[in-house]
Amino acid sequence: MVGRKGKRENREREKRREMTQEMIYIYSGESKRLDLWLTEKLSDCTRSYVQKLIEKGNVLVNNSIVKAGIKLSEGDEVKVDIPLPEELQVVPQDIPLDIVYEDEDILIVNKTKDMVVHPAPGNPDGTLVNAVMFHCRDSLSDINGIIRPGIVHRIDKDTTGLLCVAKNNNAHLDLAEQLKEHSMKRTYVALVEKVINEERGTVNAPIGRHPQDRKKMAVNLKNGREAVTHFKVLERFSKYTLIKLSLETGRTHQIRVHMAYIGHPVCGDDLYGRKFPLCETNGQVLHAQQLELKHPRTDKNQVFKCETPDYMNKILDLLREKN
Repeated sequence: MVGRKGKRENREREKRREMTQEMIYIYSGESKRLDLWLTEKLSDCTRSYVQKLIEKGNVLVNNSIVKAGIKLSEGDEVKVDIPLPEELQVVPQDIPLDIVYEDEDILIVNKTKDMVVHPAPGNPDGTLVNAVMFHCRDSLSDINGIIRPGIVHRIDKDTTGLLCVAKNNNAHLDLAEQLKEHSMKRTYVALVEKVINEERGTVNAPIGRHPQDRKKMAVNLKNGREAVTHFKVLERFSKYTLIKLSLETGRTHQIRVHMAYIGHPVCGDDLYGRKFPLCETNGQVLHAQQLELKHPRTDKNQVFKCETPDYMNKILDLLREKN
């Protein structure tokens, strides 16, 4: 028989579930602490956040509330209720967009440097989403919710270049499937440190959360997800190399992590490398130059391109003068 306290706790758990995203895992492997394992499983969450979820009763092991240090055993069921993010008041803003292509289904934008893709607590407005909402009005997919309407994929704040926006749900689902199957091809150009002697190469190394710094990603051979980056040398300078890169996968910070891993961090990337010593770059010298996809309505292959941005051209001219 369940007492008053038990009934109240059950009601509170049910109320939390209505406001959360539920995930269920079956543990497999050698015995491991719950908080450590769950932090690896939830790659976007820090260990302290996972511990708070456990403390609040949002994590059940075999339908029981447990402590963070409990050791998991083979076959244990781990149920996680992650609170949904608080809805930000996303308002349309008249921010200029560099539109490469647009029709009734898709919008291809050349994103500028310093522009965040979607709102977050630290960047509530002035984002690409605010600009796209103003431009498209009600013609945007809502699959990714109010914070990321129309956003199929993203690029980092300081990375410039092409990004595809879905203007309806059918287009969004089709494009998301292309991303999943790796049939959407993305090509970047980057200036990296040191001279690469090989003409081309491939980095095949799994990426996951950095084991010490949760703000960073890293090559994680044990708990990372498959990540493959191909590169080709375009031009060499005395201490730097201009390369073209293509992605088979789309992990967070993939190019930046992989190039740092092989000893050639992207210039200006002070998270995985260092600031560019010759001039201010305002972040990594990385540009999404080409996007190839099948149009979600016509199924025809389309290739979109944009020129390298002025700031990158100026850096290359400076290096050519010094060569």
